[in-house]
Order: sequence, then structure tokens, then C-alpha cells
Amino acid sequence: MNAGGDVILSARKLTKQFGGFTAVHDVDLEVARGSIHALIGPNGAGKTTCFNLLTKFLPPTSGAILFKGADITRLAAADIARRGLVRSFQISAVFPRLSVLENVRIALQRRRGDSFDFWRSERALHSYDADALMRLEEVGLAAFAQTPAGELPYGRKRALEIATTLALEPEMLLLDEPMAGMGQEDVARISALIRRIAANRTILMVEHNLSVVADLSDRITVLARGQVLAEGDYATVSKDARVIEAYIGVGHG
Repeated sequence: MNAGGDVILSARKLTKQFGGFTAVHDVDLEVARGSIHALIGPNGAGKTTCFNLLTKFLPPTSGAILFKGADITRLAAADIARRGLVRSFQISAVFPRLSVLENVRIALQRRRGDSFDFWRSERALHSYDADALMRLEEVGLAAFAQTPAGELPYGRKRALEIATTLALEPEMLLLDEPMAGMGQEDVARISALIRRIAANRTILMVEHNLSVVADLSDRITVLARGQVLAEGDYATVSKDARVIEAYIGVGHG
């Protein structure tokens, strides 16, 4: 991992207003290529809104977003995905009746611009199998290739979702609360998976589980009331009096 390398994603004076309420105010953010960068903060801090701005699910009121030096502020989510910036969802998004392999195969079809025509010849569809299996190997799901996705336990469903995201060949992965709703065993498994896939990719994640943040992150940006409160490694931000006050004042969440 490269915590001090060149900047792959940056935000300048990013602001989002809803009516008279400013959810995100003048946020500056720089994510170094090859790093795992966490966006944290107490409830109501604006981190979800900020994440939705960076992933183009919301348009900013003002400010700019740059990816690999290009201004992507006005581009749609699908356009930035084609450029290599891909979001993985907080709610597991898989086709439950299709097999694990078929789920990844669909993502590969999407990446290569094929339509989702399930009536295509078996031969054409099976041309994706080797690549799909490789993605499943990467996330530890090769043994579940023929299992209907809906039968996977929750943590493995999240791993499958990450596999379908990897099928889009992202340079940078944006993870929305990857540990939400997980038991300790799944948290450990998905943490190890994130560390593994970060070996040759950049990751920005919103995460409530502070022990996961401490374990995985090269750099952390703490938001409070829509603004950047502190930034640095975990040792630095966890000792920051303003961060402690922000968390204790409104509770962890």
C-alpha cells in the first residue's frame, strides 16, 4: 500500500445543501493512489452525503471532484465507473436465484459492453467462466461457484458483491459500510479480503466499525457537522480532542 503517493481522487470545497440545510460544507479531500482511506464520523456528520457526492449519486451544490486529474464533477455514476471508479453498495446487491458464478458472469458481460441477454448461446456465456472463477478465487468463493447466491450466508454475500464489483476492473473501489450487519467472524473475513484486494487498488470506505478502521486504514478523514474535523492516521485522529468530543458528544454511530 502506498499512503503517500500521488493523488487519485480529490475533492475541492465540496458542498451540498438541501433547502436551507448544509449537509456537507467546503470539504477538501485527497485520496492517495494505492491507499485504504476511511471516511468516518458520528451520526449526522455528513459522511454518507459526502460519499454519495464522490460516487455521483448526488450532484454537489458547489465544489469540484477530480479523478486521476480529470474533473468528474458533472459526470454520471456510469461514466466514472467506465473510468475505473466503482462503488460497492451497503445493501448486498446480488441476483439471489442465479448461481454465484452467474452473478459474476453478468458483471463481466456488463464490463465488456454485452447486453444482459440470458438467451445467448451457452458457448458465448461460458466464455466468461474462467474469468468469473478467477474473480471468485480472489474473494475466496471458488468453492461456492454453483451455489445459488440467495443461499449464501450474509458475509459471503458481501464477498460476492465485492467480486461483482471487481469484475468491472476498478482502479478505485468505494465501499459503503462494508461491515454493516456482520458478526465478528464475517468482519474478520471481509477485513482480510479488503486488505488483499487493496494490494493493487485504491479503496475509500465509509465505516462505523472503528476497530476495522484502525486495522485497515492508511489515512482517515473525520467529518463532523458536514466539515472535515481532522485527518491523519488512526493514532493521530483517535487522540485528537475534537474527534473525541465529537464522538462522545453524540455517541458512536
